[in-house]
Parts: sequence; structure tokens; C-alpha cells
Amino acid sequence: MIKQFDKDIESEFHDMFNTLRGILLATEGMIETKKPRITTYSDLNGGVCHMRTTAIGVDIGYLKGALFEDKFDLLTGSGKKMRVHKLYGKTALDFQAIDYYLQQAQRLNIS
Repeated sequence: MIKQFDKDIESEFHDMFNTLRGILLATEGMIETKKPRITTYSDLNGGVCHMRTTAIGVDIGYLKGALFEDKFDLLTGSGKKMRVHKLYGKTALDFQAIDYYLQQAQRLNIS
């Protein structure tokens, strides 16, 4: 069975995926789990986010994103907990926004 991770690293957006993956894995305590349908990231306090490539770029789904402050107004979704940061393949990565959301995800895991 081909895992989503294998599709992600062969996608036309593999450079973006690998850059984001590097940021996540450089975060202290971050653990990557390659599941059949998605790659997840967690720390010692629980799930942080998941990530995968799409037809237009890369999605990062923050598991507690509904609780985030969203000063960049980049999160989408209307579920009870999750919010998704859609990163389009033709745009430059906003590292400040990515760091901002990641820090919130980790803080919420502690509380």
C-alpha cells in the first residue's frame, strides 16, 4: 500500500512539503507518524497537526486550530476543533505565520 507520505514527496509540491516538514521536525519534541492517508505530527503532550499535499499545494491541519487567534486570517474550516492552513504552490511561504500557528498549537497542548 502506498502511503500518503510517498505521494507527498513525489508531488509537484514536494519542495514545499519538505520545507514545511523540516520546520516541523526541527521543533523540539516533534514526532512524525506516516499514516496511510496522512502524515501527522505530535509532541509529548499529544497531536499538533497533520500535513499533506493537495492538487494546489500543501495543507496543514491544526488539530486545535479552532482555539487559535488568527491574526493572519489564513485558517479555514468550521469544525468544532480543526482548522486548516492552505499553502498554495505558487505563493511564497509565510514563515512568520507558520511559526505563529505552530507555537499556538504547542501551547494549547500544554494547557
